Amino acid sequence: MKKILLALGLTLFSASCFAGKMSCEDLKTKIATKLDGKGVKNYVLEVVDKSVETKNRVVGSCEGDTKKIIYHRSKEKKDAE
Repeated sequence: MKKILLALGLTLFSASCFAGKMSCEDLKTKIATKLDGKGVKNYVLEVVDKSVETKNRVVGSCEGDTKKIIYHRSKEKKDAE
């Protein structure tokens, strides 16, 4: 039983480490897909350096936790296609 718990813990740990090293564009696309699926409109996802101060919501970190993805609402309305 201890071996199973240890294996599960290591698997979860390695998955979280991998997520931090994901490319920013891949993670940005994944987040955008989730937001679009929830019906969110008029938003901007921006990749910035980790040291950048922002009042906007941080929705992800990428490239080994050296950059972050921030979310903010866009003031422009997108034209319906």
